[in-house]
Amino acid sequence: MSRIFGALKGAISGIFSTLSKILSTGYVFTWDFGLTFINLVTPNKKSRIGTLSEGESLWPPYVPPQEGDSRCSCPALNAMANHGILPHDGRNIKFTELSKLIHETYNFAPSFCYFVPNYAADFLGRDYKTGTMDLNDLDVHNCIEHDASLTRWDAKKSPDQSKPALELVHALLANATGDGGKTLTVEDLSRFTAIRRAHSKATNGQFTLSSNSKFFGSSNSGTLVLFFGGKVDDLKIFLTEERLPERWESTVRSRTGMTMALFNITAAKIESGIAGAKTHVE
Repeated sequence: MSRIFGALKGAISGIFSTLSKILSTGYVFTWDFGLTFINLVTPNKKSRIGTLSEGESLWPPYVPPQEGDSRCSCPALNAMANHGILPHDGRNIKFTELSKLIHETYNFAPSFCYFVPNYAADFLGRDYKTGTMDLNDLDVHNCIEHDASLTRWDAKKSPDQSKPALELVHALLANATGDGGKTLTVEDLSRFTAIRRAHSKATNGQFTLSSNSKFFGSSNSGTLVLFFGGKVDDLKIFLTEERLPERWESTVRSRTGMTMALFNITAAKIESGIAGAKTHVE
């Protein structure tokens, strides 16, 4: 009898947990659409660049990672740690603090900044409100790290995902076609993603890329055009050194930040362009 009650208790607990996640997700998406509407009817934030004096930066000084520091496969998070926006050692980061600092640095909307760290906490089996993480914790395969990345070789070839694959980064930027090769476009990202997926599938005997990971990868790619304007000069610094360029600020100036609704439109454009893209570098 006790086993039966134990099984029932576990089943009920699982049902309530599932319902809680469904309600939470529904709330976040409703919140996100509300923020999207606010962005449509309110003026953009003013740029802060004009307030800087010569040689001044919006960001704390850049210090490369030292031995023992934790880094991951995400250039955006690594750059925040390298500038001391996140703890420089990349360790014991509160999920709630991560949400706040991503918003302040890149101007993602609060809905996005809650959803992604909450997803990471759930994936790692931790509590969003009280839990912490090290950056390299995120490199559990198919959490944020995935095969066919634009800036990292697959984990099978390069188990240490904390450092960019410079050969890949340079190839990506060399394929920019906008503004005479000075700007990376959505079409460029689709084409290079197609190349990476074909190469990974052909050379990685353990290649996996779920639909979620595909869209997540295209979402990551979208940050390059949405938050950096696709500018090759800035992206070279950001992707090779994982440093925020001098006098850079997010090109997203909407009042509440980039919402998931608008962010996913760009990700969908990149993903939809992959099927028809050529899979070799010309």
